[in-house]
Amino acid sequence: MSQRETNMLWLRDTLEQLLACQQRLEWAEDAEAVGVLTQTMVRDLDRCRRLCLEVRRRSQLQGAA
Repeated sequence: MSQRETNMLWLRDTLEQLLACQQRLEWAEDAEAVGVLTQTMVRDLDRCRRLCLEVRRRSQLQGAA
């Protein structure tokens, strides 16, 4: 499996996790649960952002070659 394929699988899995957290967040009522869920979502969003930036960077490098 290529690095790109691995990255796309990881990105898909993380986005699915974000959706699951968002669904749990809709039902969460106590502040601690909301805090844990939102902290998890922010962490996952940051990882997705970094991965997307890396995929874009590699794409630009390949396009320049």
